[in-house]
Amino acid sequence: MIKIRKRLADTGFGALAIAVFVFSAFPVYWMVSTSFLPNNRIRGENLAFFPTPDVFTLDNYRAAIFNARAPFAPAVANSIGVTFLTLVIALVVGFVAALALTRFQFKGRRTFIVLILVVQMIPGEAMIISLFRIIDGWQLLNTIIGLTLVYAAGVLPFTIWTLRGFVNGVPKELEEAAMIDGCSRAGAFWRVTFPLLAPGLVATGVFAFIQAWNEFVTALVIMQRPEAMTLPLWLRTFVQATQATNWGAVMAASVLIAIPAVIFFLIVQGRMTGGLVSGAVKG
Repeated sequence: MIKIRKRLADTGFGALAIAVFVFSAFPVYWMVSTSFLPNNRIRGENLAFFPTPDVFTLDNYRAAIFNARAPFAPAVANSIGVTFLTLVIALVVGFVAALALTRFQFKGRRTFIVLILVVQMIPGEAMIISLFRIIDGWQLLNTIIGLTLVYAAGVLPFTIWTLRGFVNGVPKELEEAAMIDGCSRAGAFWRVTFPLLAPGLVATGVFAFIQAWNEFVTALVIMQRPEAMTLPLWLRTFVQATQATNWGAVMAASVLIAIPAVIFFLIVQGRMTGGLVSGAVKG
């Protein structure tokens, strides 16, 4: 009887997992499939759920890449530049701050931790005007540096708080044991503690990447020139008030935007596994 109940439970959970997967994956499949279909097969009564050879086309990708209103290449360069700089600042500054909050005792430490939580609770949209005035005063509108500073400021509170939890989970005794064996304080940290923190760095790096790669509202305010657009702003140019929306080009552009994110996550997945194994061996 117990085995039957266990099998039924396993079957039920398996069916639920499959349903969740299909529900989550179908929009992605529809986006990719639609990007290879002509517009007359995307909307209307004669819909196609997959691109057969007689309707398969790459015209949507040509329309997306050679968009006359906003060039594709500068948007890719802007997004990559902003994302890379935000990722580096978030990891370096957040990591150092998390170490200071966890490994050292100083006056105002608890207040600083509470302020981090308070800053996270403030909606980003509520500070748009203030951010615009500051960036404009620094003459950094329509620049990668200006947008990076805004993104980094928004990501750092979460990054510091998350890394603080990872650092706090690594016992100090590991470093002390390495120092007893002859390592310096810095050597003990880099050889013993840092490998154990690699998964935490990856997790916070993923959040910083998503924030910088997909953010729209702040970029819309700060990056106003066509040549300064990031990819989310570039995607908006396909929707026009005076013309019908080219949904095939929109789907193709969405696929192009998603490809670098997929590549990043594939790389991160391997690094996370390597960091876990390395930390387990050295710890």
